[in-house]
Amino acid sequence: MKNLLLFAILLVFLASEVRAGEDKELSNDSSNKASFERLESLQNKQWQHGSPDCQSNNDPAIEVFQYDKSSYILRQNKCLSYEAPFIYVLVGDEKILVLDTGATASEQEFPLYKTIQTLNQKHAEQDNSSNREVLVIHSHSHSDHYSVDPQFENQPRVTVVAANSVAIKEYFSFKNWPEQQTTIELGGRSITIIPTPGHQGEAISIYDTQTQWLLTGDTLYPGVIYVKDWQDYKDSITRLVEFSSKHKVSAILGAHIEMTNRAGEYYEIGTIYQPEESALPLMAADLLTLSSQLNLDDKPTKIVLDGFIVEPLGTLPKLISNIVSWFI
Repeated sequence: MKNLLLFAILLVFLASEVRAGEDKELSNDSSNKASFERLESLQNKQWQHGSPDCQSNNDPAIEVFQYDKSSYILRQNKCLSYEAPFIYVLVGDEKILVLDTGATASEQEFPLYKTIQTLNQKHAEQDNSSNREVLVIHSHSHSDHYSVDPQFENQPRVTVVAANSVAIKEYFSFKNWPEQQTTIELGGRSITIIPTPGHQGEAISIYDTQTQWLLTGDTLYPGVIYVKDWQDYKDSITRLVEFSSKHKVSAILGAHIEMTNRAGEYYEIGTIYQPEESALPLMAADLLTLSSQLNLDDKPTKIVLDGFIVEPLGTLPKLISNIVSWFI
């Protein structure tokens, strides 16, 4: 009788383990399906893309796209700036990270701080908590990525890391730039900071563990990428390839869209209407292709691929860039 009882208990235990395994598998399948659907929605997302006549444009100054419960992509209206930069907002339990601030300083025309605070309040109400701290950082120090910083400066519970080498290295505690990576915590959400100079000297990319996004600013995006320092750029792409080989990357997201939806074609600089623009996400395979192309030649050479173009910066633009950097 005792043996029968033990056998019955064992059967019950095994059955419960099987059910638990099945439930876990179903949960994983459901999670994977949801992740795929989110990524597909981003891949198919048609962004507001300007107007032939900006006088008749009625799009909001800031388009807000919610990717998941705590990840947002914002785009500036092309009629405010032809650059139409993308701004990434990642919400943790304690902090909100804002990557880049856009090209139009006017709070009346481009109310970015107000938009971020609206999202902050939304999450505070959902969690029955107080507003989170806001951390503003930049993918690099070109003006279309930091012009809106004054809206955030001197605001309560807001930290703005200036878009210059000294501020970046000090805040992120870089001791061995650009080889070292650092990590910041938003509260239940880890962000890896990866130095990626080349397009510009202080450029960084970031990796978000929650979405598995690799956010690359102007280092890699669907457009024409001008490279100031070719060797630095090659090294940075190699660094990103090595990182992506050790971390799952769901999408590579940059700061602009300049390519059309036809392979190798792009909209000229200054275009305010892009009705046939490409999708925003690039993939890890694009990174590998770029790395292979860069390693074919030691000399700076224009590279034209289906989803983006990489081109060495000329002497005069380099000089202008160096002069501008003195004042940041």
